[in-house]
Amino acid sequence: MIKVGVVLAGCGVYDGSEIHEAVLTLLAIAKAGAEAVCMAPDMEQMHVINHFSGQTEDGCSRNVLVESARIARGQILDIATVKADDIDALVFPGGYGAAKNLCDFAVQGADCTVNEQVKRLVAEMLAAEKPLAGICIAPAMLAKILGQQQPPATLTIGTDRDTAATLDSMGVKHVACPVDEVVVDKQRKLVTTPAYMLADNIAQVAVGIDKAIKLMLKLR
Repeated sequence: MIKVGVVLAGCGVYDGSEIHEAVLTLLAIAKAGAEAVCMAPDMEQMHVINHFSGQTEDGCSRNVLVESARIARGQILDIATVKADDIDALVFPGGYGAAKNLCDFAVQGADCTVNEQVKRLVAEMLAAEKPLAGICIAPAMLAKILGQQQPPATLTIGTDRDTAATLDSMGVKHVACPVDEVVVDKQRKLVTTPAYMLADNIAQVAVGIDKAIKLMLKLR
């Protein structure tokens, strides 16, 4: 069976993985007849956000791997133990955790750094010519990894001009994309879709993610 790695970044849109996007990704993988292999870094979150009040909870700490296990129903691996040989494709759902925990784009912008294990696994996938997908804000992290490659990598975060300009400054080519569509970089076997960067509701997110997963698997 085809195995698709799903890199989670916690549990909750403001400080972890966007739960709708993560679950819809898992659903799309299952509908495609593939097996999801959930993983996350074993590290502390940047911070903890109270998702009812929207406020930062000072003095609180949560582990990214432990929180991600909530979405994965406990079936999750430390990303440090996963190699490209173990999976056939790799996808990154969005949520601020992708820009706070998998990298620090939310704070540092174009000067961000990417978690070493995330960067390693993406590099291995690229070297093995195995497909990747990035959802919502996750392409910002991929832009940091792919930046300065020639020709420039092509990806999307939707239509936000400021974020798009930041990604372009990182050495990639941002393409404006509606919520129900995807952008495909065939050279790197990379598929990206805006999801909640643009979506008004979960149904719109589902359309884009379903397309992204189907196209990613066709690039194998």
